[in-house]
This record gives sequence, C-alpha cells and structure tokens, in this order.
Amino acid sequence: MPIRRRRIEALVTAILQRNAITKAPVPVAKIAKNNGLRLYIDSLEGDLSGFLYRDKDGAIIGVNTHHHPVRQNFTIGHELGHYLLHEQDQLHVDREFRVRLRNDISSQGTDLAEREANFFAAALLMPREFLQNDLANEKFVNLLDGKLLDNLSRKYGVSTQALVNRLKNLGYIPE
Repeated sequence: MPIRRRRIEALVTAILQRNAITKAPVPVAKIAKNNGLRLYIDSLEGDLSGFLYRDKDGAIIGVNTHHHPVRQNFTIGHELGHYLLHEQDQLHVDREFRVRLRNDISSQGTDLAEREANFFAAALLMPREFLQNDLANEKFVNLLDGKLLDNLSRKYGVSTQALVNRLKNLGYIPE
C-alpha cells in the first residue's frame, strides 16, 4: 500500500501556514508544542531515538539527547507524524537507524506507518515550496556538489542524507 503523499504534503502546508512559518529552519519543537504535545528531551537508553506516548492527559514525544541535533529534529518530526497520522497508536518507539540512499532496500522501510512518519518529517523539515525557492535556478542537483548540499543541510537543520532523500523524492536528483 502506498503512503499518502498528497495528504501528508497538504497537512504540512496547513501546519506551516497555521504557524506562520515561511522560511527554514522549521521550528519542529515549537510546532509539536503548538499541537499540544509535551517534549521529553533527555538521555534515553541504548539505540532508542525517540518515542510517542499518548494517554488521557495528552501526548508526549521523547527524544534522545545522545543523538546529533539534526537527528533530534528529525525524531521530533517523525513522532509528530505518528501523532497526526496514526491516532490509533498509544505507544510508538523508534530505534536509531541510518538513512541510506533509496536503492538500499533495507532502508526503504516496509512498515507503512514508519514510511509515512518519515515522509511527514522530511516534508515538514524540508518543505517542497521552500526547496523550490532555494533551487529555483537548478534543474537537477549534482550529488558531487558538496557545497550546495552542505549549505542546504545546515539551512534546514537536517542531515545531508535526509536532504538527498528528500531531493530525490522531489525529482531534483534522478534515480
């Protein structure tokens, strides 16, 4: 079953508009708080990246401080995605994983909810419209142009690997 890309992109656009966000970096922690979530940013055991927990009093996103700040941003976006897209989950736990290029089948994810949460996080942290503005003079992005990729990664507060995956998804990097 394919992920709901159009629905997710429309949801992200509405979130950005509602929060008056017009440029990168997207303040994902602020967005989570504006959606009523509490953040627990602390040392988490082992390879635990983050979690989403819901109860009658609301929901909390946990984030591991041992991970790089760009990974923490992605984790918040990912768990927010689960919160908004998968209301049936009371507890969702994510372990650390490596983002790899799409031709690595093991990184594509077979779980629909995980793929949707990843797509949501990428769309929120690297909005289509923002990237289109930044790349207005580029028809395609050269993977060997490390300077461009580094600059965009820093601007959006994401890893270069996450940026490359998003640019592939948007058609800026051919398969």
